[in-house]
Amino acid sequence: MRKITVMGSHLCPDTIYAVNKLVEAGFKVTYKDILSCHSDLREYLMMRDTSPMYEEIRGTETLGVPCFIREDGTKTLDLGEVLEG
Repeated sequence: MRKITVMGSHLCPDTIYAVNKLVEAGFKVTYKDILSCHSDLREYLMMRDTSPMYEEIRGTETLGVPCFIREDGTKTLDLGEVLEG
């Protein structure tokens, strides 16, 4: 079974959609809700502030979730990429 960590928000429809799609595809999902857990929010903000993946998002009103973290530690914002790979 493939494993994936999803960082997002229970208030974000894209996050909920992604988690459901991943479960349907047979992934074991670890979910980090950045709006209900202070340590998850801190981890997310550090990533958003420093990762090149967020370069175009920083300074905008876009939150940049959901974010997917693969077992090997690579990260993407693209659900399709995760489902294909």
